[in-house]
Amino acid sequence: MGLLPEFFKRILSDFDTTHRESAAALTGFEVKELENIFALLLLGSFIGLPSPPSFLAVELLPFMEREMKVLNHRAKDAGDMLAEMVCTIGIG
Repeated sequence: MGLLPEFFKRILSDFDTTHRESAAALTGFEVKELENIFALLLLGSFIGLPSPPSFLAVELLPFMEREMKVLNHRAKDAGDMLAEMVCTIGIG
């Protein structure tokens, strides 16, 4: 009789672990997207998008090393964003 409750505990534990890992992966993806959006908002004037004054962007530039790397990486890997989001969410 003791095997059945342990079996259900293990199933629930595995279910919990799977959802936590999925949520962590999705949160990581959101962080990358927000960093990309932040960099585009600050440096948008270089590509013609309305943005904050240029002097503000230039003053923040030394502190944006990581965001610039993310922006550069995103530009290199710019492919099918819908496919990337579907893959991250786990549909299909």
